[in-house]
Amino acid sequence: MSKAPNAELPKSVDPTRLAEQNTTLEGVIPLEGLVRFGEAVPGLQDGSECRVKLSFYQDSERRRVVSGELSAPVILECQRCMNDMQVTLTSSFDLGLVMNDEQAQRLPKTLEPFLFEDFTADLWSMVEDELLLVLPPFPLHERDECPAKEDLEALEPSKVPSEPEVKKREDNPFSVLAGFKTTKH
Repeated sequence: MSKAPNAELPKSVDPTRLAEQNTTLEGVIPLEGLVRFGEAVPGLQDGSECRVKLSFYQDSERRRVVSGELSAPVILECQRCMNDMQVTLTSSFDLGLVMNDEQAQRLPKTLEPFLFEDFTADLWSMVEDELLLVLPPFPLHERDECPAKEDLEALEPSKVPSEPEVKKREDNPFSVLAGFKTTKH
């Protein structure tokens, strides 16, 4: 079972069945439907969507796993110039599908747990969690593209100053102690 790349992903699925059938889902999630993410991002364009590809399978240990890729265009506020900047958030992730904390503790370190109940997993919540994890804590324009470039250059010149000359050995305050070491009493 595979969805068309432009179809909306379902909110909930049975991940156990999808993993047993080696299913890949592709589609979009409207960003306005992700409430927590909308509160964390200062601007979303009308109709913006997160493109998602989720592959459900069982690994060699028969653990249920979902591997995902996502990308979402968002508007963030540059922390240097305080202007809006267009960014595409991307993520690749591998999650172990678990039904309780005991199963989560048995997962290898390469898999993050995703808890689901009653054979139903909320895909939108899964994607929203991943988007929140990839949000940069301090979004910044590239240095050369930032409108505050002139101010930045005045405060932090991009050219690295030449390194100060290494002090001569005579200027070393511990050089006096070196003489005590060689002098016999």
